[in-house]
Amino acid sequence: MIDPTLSTPAEVLAAAHAIVASRYPDAIFALVAGSLMRGEGTVHSDLDLIVIHDRVDASRRESFVAGGVPVEAFVHDDATLAWAIDVAATRGRPSLLAMIAEATAIGRAPQRAARLKEAVAGILAKGPPPLPPAQLDALRYAITDAVQDLRGARGEAEPLAIGVLLYPLLAELALRGRGQWNATGKWVPRALARIDGELAARFDHAFRSLFATGAADAVVALAERELAPHGGMRFDGDVQVANPAWRAPAGRFGA
Repeated sequence: MIDPTLSTPAEVLAAAHAIVASRYPDAIFALVAGSLMRGEGTVHSDLDLIVIHDRVDASRRESFVAGGVPVEAFVHDDATLAWAIDVAATRGRPSLLAMIAEATAIGRAPQRAARLKEAVAGILAKGPPPLPPAQLDALRYAITDAVQDLRGARGEAEPLAIGVLLYPLLAELALRGRGQWNATGKWVPRALARIDGELAARFDHAFRSLFATGAADAVVALAERELAPHGGMRFDGDVQVANPAWRAPAGRFGA
């Protein structure tokens, strides 16, 4: 058993060895990552594992408790992990990539783990691909829609609900629009601060004001500022074409 706030990375690694040996005895190797391995654990931290087999029928994520410690394991083979890496890189979402790059490898094929970590570190260093025009337009439209709702919000509850929706949209535009990897949740303020302290402060001030008092002016100004380099608000003339395969049998609803 390890203490998330007191255990050393070496103790965390020893616990990971025991978990992998008992739960995944056929694994080729595993990668151990997360705040516990960085020595930054809190009482709510879990142990992150990426477990690689010769072959799995389908990749999976498993959450369980071992020795009193919550564990989140991502189980893959080479092909399913390659697919997951490609999807994460294309979408600009670095969580899996960062987990691999920073992880410590355990198991019987350390050379394969080293090649994987090196390749993924290269992808991270290169940065995400530019936002495709259609995705950028859809993001601009969603932000515009939320801002207009915010301007017309009534009562005290509606601005808070709209703000919760708008925060990750603006964060994605701010990060991907600057050629950076996207971030979600607790990683947003960290990512913003890493690239631009003033930008992080504007986000914090704008949404703190909205959530504390319901005042929307700073969030609206932030949205306008972030949209401006990409063509501003988007509504008039916007068209988003659906996949032609999205069809159900005709006549079900009498249309």
